[in-house]
Amino acid sequence: MSVGLQPVGLKSIPHAPGALPLFGHALKLWRDPLGFMKSLREHGDMVRVDLGTMPMYVVTSAALVHEVTVTKARSFEKGRFFDRLRPLAGNGLANANGEVHRKHRRLIQPMFSKERIAGYSETMSRNATALADSWTPGQEIEMEQVMAAYAIETLAATMFSTDIGLPAVEAVRKNLPVLLKNLLIRAASPKALDRLPIRANRDFDAAAANLRKVIDEVVATARRSGDTDRNDLLSLLLAVQDGESGEVLSDTEVRDELSTILFAGAETTAAMLAWTFHELAAHPEVEKQLVAEIHDVVGDRPVTIEDIPRLEGIRRVLDEVIRMHGVTLLMRRTTEPVELGGVSFPAGTEVAFSLYAIHRDPTLYADADSFDPDRWLPERRREAGLGREAYVPFGAGNRKCIGDLFVWTEATIAIATVLARWQLVPAPGHTPKEVASAVAHADRIPMTVQPRRA
Repeated sequence: MSVGLQPVGLKSIPHAPGALPLFGHALKLWRDPLGFMKSLREHGDMVRVDLGTMPMYVVTSAALVHEVTVTKARSFEKGRFFDRLRPLAGNGLANANGEVHRKHRRLIQPMFSKERIAGYSETMSRNATALADSWTPGQEIEMEQVMAAYAIETLAATMFSTDIGLPAVEAVRKNLPVLLKNLLIRAASPKALDRLPIRANRDFDAAAANLRKVIDEVVATARRSGDTDRNDLLSLLLAVQDGESGEVLSDTEVRDELSTILFAGAETTAAMLAWTFHELAAHPEVEKQLVAEIHDVVGDRPVTIEDIPRLEGIRRVLDEVIRMHGVTLLMRRTTEPVELGGVSFPAGTEVAFSLYAIHRDPTLYADADSFDPDRWLPERRREAGLGREAYVPFGAGNRKCIGDLFVWTEATIAIATVLARWQLVPAPGHTPKEVASAVAHADRIPMTVQPRRA
């Protein structure tokens, strides 16, 4: 669809100010993506934004996001944002459309069942304990880096349980931070900019190629070994068989799903944990409540899967953290004519939404920019009328993140393990700032480790 030839209905949608010839709103997205996405609600429930010369229609209300992701989801496929991520995650669940998506989700869903997560939780607890054991009193740590390492180690341990996966673990440690740093800018930029001979492009392309190559080799090695009896994700993906067709996943499909899990799981968990410790340090009364809860529920033993439902305070804190620092931008493309908010969109229209902006909407949340985990107490949530449409941390409908239970479990175990032993104090001289990638993570959160007093 060209900018000059719009269907009549689309012309009624307000155009976000500040578009530049050829670049559109790309520079605004580069400079301040989070502020820009939040500002769009000022122009209405639907706003046109230009990515280069391509129009994208951003829905800014929770009700319309619900229509796109749930009630009218069958009229949409993954949009341009995911097309641009295909060199990274191939045709994995995040990018797949239609029958491929339905088939793969059906095959992979059992790998993230409650029973499987219970098995993975032992690795999560062991890694969290090792992390807490590695610190010394007075040590200064960079929370974003430390939590990213924990998330990657935990994902790697559950994905590759033997030495076969060691090259992939090293490749993930080295390349994933480079990819995540440039993910949003790359996805939202005109494709022509990929060819500019600048360092960001060279680093991104080299990291993506290296990670794909190493995971391909690991998958091929595991396939040749014939050992699919282990309980790791690689073995499960190699062994999975479609009960309807009898087909198994190809090596490329296995690679794509492993890559998707890595991209989806590492940054989300790392950002959530880093922001959690930052917010708890700024709200000592909330931290005190959590420490008391952990003492009552867990005591001095390692955290187990059975503890998770009883750590209700941690869940409220995590809900609030991911509300405040959630997914920056998602896109869909219409596959047929569809009506949204009284406007008819033709097939092939790019429609976008920001969960970050929805979760910061002051018409939905009182003091939307303030950290208040008690807003998730059942009685307060009812009073505020916060229904399912207002809070969608991992998406909704048939595209909801398949690993949400994995992330909640991993984060809860890490927080309970660390808080029981350590108090994390902000290091002077730096105020963390939000940086947009797949989610709103922090630039830096330097903190000092202090032993928890009885």
